[in-house]
Amino acid sequence: MKTVLVVANETLGGAPLLARIKEKAAEDDGIRLVVCVPRTNPRQGNIIYDEAVFDAAQVRIDLARKIFREEGIEAIGEVGDPDPYTATMDAIAEHHPDEIVISTYPAASSGWLRRDLIERIAEATRVPVEHVVVDLDQEGLPFGVTLAVANRTASSPALLEALKARTEELERHVFIFVVPQEGGHGVAARQARARLTQMIDRARAADLICAGMIADPDPFNAVMNALQFFRVDDIVISTLPATRSGWMRADLIERVRRASNKPVEHVESTEAEAAA
Repeated sequence: MKTVLVVANETLGGAPLLARIKEKAAEDDGIRLVVCVPRTNPRQGNIIYDEAVFDAAQVRIDLARKIFREEGIEAIGEVGDPDPYTATMDAIAEHHPDEIVISTYPAASSGWLRRDLIERIAEATRVPVEHVVVDLDQEGLPFGVTLAVANRTASSPALLEALKARTEELERHVFIFVVPQEGGHGVAARQARARLTQMIDRARAADLICAGMIADPDPFNAVMNALQFFRVDDIVISTLPATRSGWMRADLIERVRRASNKPVEHVESTEAEAAA
């Protein structure tokens, strides 16, 4: 079976790329698909949290694999080096592809093209390289995307119901979960990871297409970095009641509304509901 390596970052969910992969799978009666997503460092915040950077790329891979699987195409994925050339060459050495597909924004807005990525990969390998341009500003994504931000209320029924309501509006909707790691130390990261896992498990049990990441301890930075990484349609923020929520005391909801220009829904849960 032919192995096709796809290298992409923000354009991974674009309709032209999905259509081209489907064409290749049909032409060859099935393909072995490998997805490589280079890591991207966030712009917001004073500290870069390695787990959060890795998770952001892994979210793209997880969602892409789910979308490809719905089209009958099985894929594996790996998070690559921040440098797209190094990430691609590492993936080539690991998976020995028969073809390479590199997806970018149009030339006017693509940092990869300004670094001549396509030509450099073609010159460095004997593997056919195909370039797929995805203009998300003009085309958008072929599905809705909701960013859901929570920590102590990550498993609350109210949050899950708010997310499920969105699937009634669009035929295909995906959810990206963000759980800030309160404190930023090892224990906080493990607690955030546990809450994220519970959040994903409950959502998948409800047949939601989702993936998630732990993020910057500051919830505002966490949201802004997620908006850098992902193109989303709306945001859901789940908190404890105002009298118990540090996020509410910090005016998180209104700050995110002003900074993002996105619709922001606030879901409130009691501690008992969150624990249940």
